[in-house]
Amino acid sequence: MKPMKSVSALALAIATLPFAAQAQEAGQPAGDAGAPSGGQIEEIVVTAQKRVENVQDVPIAISAFGGTALKERAVADISALSGIAPNVNLDGGTPFSGSSAVLSATIRGIGSDDFAFNIDPGVGIYLDGVYLARTVGANQDLPDVERIEVLKGPQGTLFGRNTIGGAISIVTHNPGKTFRLSGDLTTGSFDLLRARATLDLPLSDSLAASVTGAVTSRSGFQKRIAYNGTAAEMRAIANSDPYTAFNNADYSRSSSQSGDNNMSLRGKLRWDDGGKFRATISGDYTNQDSSGQNNSLLGVSFPAGPFAPTNPLPGTAINPINPAGGFLFAGLYNFCIGSTPDEIAARGAGAICGARGTSVNPGRLLSSLAGVNTDADPSNDRLPWDGRFITGDPDKTYATGPTLNKLRAWGVAGNLEYDLAEGLMVRSITSYRKTNWKAGSDLDGSPLSMLELTFSQNQKQFSQEVQLLGSKLLDGKLNFVLGGYYFKESGDLHDYVTFDEGLLQVDGPNNFDTKNYAFFGQLDFRVNDWIGITLGGRYTKETKLFEGGQQDLNGGNYKLFNCASADGTIFPFGDFPLAPPQAAGGPPCFAALSYPDPSNPVRVYVPGVNRKTFSNFAPKVGVQLHPSDDVMVYGSYSEGYKTGGWTTRLTNPQGNVAPDFDEETAQTFEVGVKSQWFDRRLQLNLAAFSTNYKNVQLNQQVGTSPTIDNAGTARIKGVEVEAIVAPMRGLTINGSIGYLDAHFTALSASVLRPDVAGPIPGLREGAVVGGQLPKTAKWSINVAPRYEFGLGNGGSMVVLADWTHKSAVWNDVARYLPLRRQPIDIVNASLTYREPGAKWDLTVGGTNLTDERYLVSAGANDAAGVYFGSYNRPREWYARVGFKF
Repeated sequence: MKPMKSVSALALAIATLPFAAQAQEAGQPAGDAGAPSGGQIEEIVVTAQKRVENVQDVPIAISAFGGTALKERAVADISALSGIAPNVNLDGGTPFSGSSAVLSATIRGIGSDDFAFNIDPGVGIYLDGVYLARTVGANQDLPDVERIEVLKGPQGTLFGRNTIGGAISIVTHNPGKTFRLSGDLTTGSFDLLRARATLDLPLSDSLAASVTGAVTSRSGFQKRIAYNGTAAEMRAIANSDPYTAFNNADYSRSSSQSGDNNMSLRGKLRWDDGGKFRATISGDYTNQDSSGQNNSLLGVSFPAGPFAPTNPLPGTAINPINPAGGFLFAGLYNFCIGSTPDEIAARGAGAICGARGTSVNPGRLLSSLAGVNTDADPSNDRLPWDGRFITGDPDKTYATGPTLNKLRAWGVAGNLEYDLAEGLMVRSITSYRKTNWKAGSDLDGSPLSMLELTFSQNQKQFSQEVQLLGSKLLDGKLNFVLGGYYFKESGDLHDYVTFDEGLLQVDGPNNFDTKNYAFFGQLDFRVNDWIGITLGGRYTKETKLFEGGQQDLNGGNYKLFNCASADGTIFPFGDFPLAPPQAAGGPPCFAALSYPDPSNPVRVYVPGVNRKTFSNFAPKVGVQLHPSDDVMVYGSYSEGYKTGGWTTRLTNPQGNVAPDFDEETAQTFEVGVKSQWFDRRLQLNLAAFSTNYKNVQLNQQVGTSPTIDNAGTARIKGVEVEAIVAPMRGLTINGSIGYLDAHFTALSASVLRPDVAGPIPGLREGAVVGGQLPKTAKWSINVAPRYEFGLGNGGSMVVLADWTHKSAVWNDVARYLPLRRQPIDIVNASLTYREPGAKWDLTVGGTNLTDERYLVSAGANDAAGVYFGSYNRPREWYARVGFKF
């Protein structure tokens, strides 16, 4: 895709800002968490308990990162934090979202690996105190971040539902009281151009503004290449229906994938005259228009076609019409094109192999597939589905279908504070946000339309939170927060999925509406110098409405059961018998196949609005011991929950039942130590925890459909160690180790079904009690030394290295072997020169220096015969010029 003119113009404007500001007075640079000052570790300030505190005083396991540290470690978005926070997995993208703007977040084994509107995240993302309800757009760009706080474990009391695994709080830059211009320009691999700048503009003694702009342009690292086959193969490919023949949300595509073409703007206006009242009004806008996420075909499953297959995975189908373990569309496609008319008639497959489309829907009626490779006419041959399209190279694909990521998101917020008395303040946070998103991906990695998906989603949300905060009352012994919260969200998600050259054509409009209110409070009381206690709780009430419109535009079930003719005409209300033939007077096809909507015979989802109500009380109890000013020992019990909903991606008629799933809950015990030693030259924090995790919501494949269900219960135990050591002036070493034992203690009957997640030798191990939870590494280790030393000219050099190790991760509950993420070791490094006046610096660095490749996300669709996944970025270099005036 060509970069947008607006992006190019904004990049030019940002690039010229430093030259326009050279005559201005330079402001004082802000410090950063964890940087050495005089050989000591600086204080890290967080707002994890709704008030400003030293992170060492907060009895919660928190990984906190300042803005400067994020830039030095080349952290450009939220997902990049995955390597530097223990027991945290943050992936840009989910198995079939087609977009790295979607955040798949898992903390301590709890999270969500999907983007659909019916699925709530398990880790809450907060932008300046405002909850971001969707995973779409949650993988935030970080141009003006002051700090990021990763809170681990259930945060239900102060943050609310859907923080069952934890919360990530993003705090952006507030306007300063002096003029300041800062930013950077970056170039690097794959034609990277990134420009970011923040301008602080004091308007009066009491009023200040800030504006931040950022643009990123980068070509994709995965190239789409043409399949170079025999003359017969190329002729067969040319006979395939183009992906534009099927319904899609958008038909955009590109010659490469995982490119960037993004821009964002953020503005703040802050009033503070030193009196009782303070106000901050903010707004942000993001626009992304780029190719979709990279995707590789990892394996196939099929009955053999007339052309010899290459590199297949073991197949499971015996009979392509009624295969063991479920219906296999890839096998049906190969059967239709490779069988004679007599063979097709003998299987009763004349209708399903015939015209694609039906007489009762607005879809397009396409030609018959029946016997095209057996009719002695090579001009109409079609290429069968098999392993010839596996490239074995994560940077190359034969895909020709849609690839896009188009996201437009914006929001406004108001943060008002008023001091009622000394130590007593009321705060109001009001926000409105809106997102519009389209994405698409060709998951089969081939010139055929075997598994191609596009989506469109529109979402809006309003939230209002009021807090009453008490700070250092009763001679500094009492801190508390009391509050109320209201949230409303509505929107729609429309799925378009083409299976196996149109033998199944999913068209799924879905509408959602959610209302939520909550009351919460937490009290922290220091009994004496030695002991402190914490008591808190949150009551939440939520109502969800959902209307599903999923339909199959090919009417496949009618055709499979002889309720349709070969030309696509279906007989939903007549007495045309089912196969095998029934006695006279049997039920009409429509009723017998359990289709739910007479006004739309191809609709498979129950018509009408579905309603569910949830309520929850999440308590928290904690005790802190303070043997000295630099050591705190704490213990706590906390609960969290995530609301339930309905599963929407269904391709078989559901009769009068809208399949739903229940809320999940977690109860966590945690003990920890936060300490500083040797005159603040060593900071050592430890946490150990045990979680009882119930009604685990996981995505599992049922036939063609990735569905959400309560998979079972799990026990999670783990330990985290985080340390900062400053052994000498200028040298800081950050390190962390996480150990996580997260395994199922029970599995539901639906998961244990052989056709859903049972073992298949050589292909999947299957879901088992005692098995590791998806997206969960047993070991996560990070070491990052940073050394800054002075130069003779008054400038300085900063040498930074970063090593991350993670053990193997299952990407799905069924534990498919080709989808497993193997153990990884990632090395990054950079070298920075800072000029004597501290007005500019130059950094040269590299990421993934050993070129370690692994599956970030992956999925399996046995019915389509497709196993696919997205890889991490390859080795890359970058050069960045930073400036401050």
